[in-house]
Amino acid sequence: MQVIIPLAGKGTRLRPHTHLVPKPLIKVAGRPVMDWVMDKLVGLPIEELIFITGHLKEQVESYVHQRYTIPARFVEQRIQDGTAGAINLARPFVHGPVLIIFVDTVFEADLSIATDSQDAGIIWAKEVEDYQRFGVVVTDAEGYMTKIVEKPKEPISKLANIGLYYIRDVDALWQGIDHVLSRPRNKGEWYLTDAFQWMIEQGRRIRTAEVGGWYDCGALNTVLETNGILLGKLADAQAHGRTEEAYRGTGAPGHRKTTGRRFSPGVTIVEPVLIEDDVVIEQSTVGPNVTLESGTVVIESTVKDAIIGKRCRIEQCRLDGAMLGDEVSVTGLRGSASLGSHAEVRAG
Repeated sequence: MQVIIPLAGKGTRLRPHTHLVPKPLIKVAGRPVMDWVMDKLVGLPIEELIFITGHLKEQVESYVHQRYTIPARFVEQRIQDGTAGAINLARPFVHGPVLIIFVDTVFEADLSIATDSQDAGIIWAKEVEDYQRFGVVVTDAEGYMTKIVEKPKEPISKLANIGLYYIRDVDALWQGIDHVLSRPRNKGEWYLTDAFQWMIEQGRRIRTAEVGGWYDCGALNTVLETNGILLGKLADAQAHGRTEEAYRGTGAPGHRKTTGRRFSPGVTIVEPVLIEDDVVIEQSTVGPNVTLESGTVVIESTVKDAIIGKRCRIEQCRLDGAMLGDEVSVTGLRGSASLGSHAEVRAG
């Protein structure tokens, strides 16, 4: 089995952070989003990873070579013409069933069901209440997809398409993509889901499988929310002696590192948090739902619901809903903030 991972997008909703860091390498709970996704491949018979790259592709390639042992191939998407076009770039290198994973969300799903599937494909989905925000999957009584509808106004389905697919009948997939690419673009793009719709209309059966959890990492507010959820899960795993399971296959550290940390009297830590090496906290309250990366200093501040990068300095601040890149310095700041690496802010 091969895996196609499209990640050519610029991550505009996460600017300014994605000016310098590609969206898959944005960190939540101390790790790049891509690491959380790659965990799900552990134990599967994966022959090759095919990355569809674009924005800051050199960083992605370097990280993959350093981090993962599965053979990897990189194909650049020079023209951003949609998801169908992105997947089509992998066609010359695909020789059998494929997983297709969009790495802008963290999910909890059993991908091993793909290894025994005899269906043309599987599409994973999550039941949501705010179905109007998503493309939703409509199914028949047996759980097979009948159509995908983008952002429906009426509750025809609450199963949101999460961007995770297995395609066993790859010939039908390429035929579907050819059909899509032969037609005018939809709002300037060619969509992969339209290829799936064509497959269904030609009699292929695509089964729907629900995921246990689905956490968006595509915008500031959702990244912070996901950070808190994952920190809570890691804290629970550690409390029950499952730290290795929580970080399976990643080489990541445990829930809280301890080397070189220094807390002065008057410090309050409100779990869940992840505090890395060489962090200094003085006369401050940190947490809940906070990641402090290595070398950061927090003085006379309150920090909650935040992701703070490496070697930051936070002094006399009240941060609530903040995402700071590396080597950011803030003084006297109140409320939420989204600052890219090397920024400096001194509030009056």
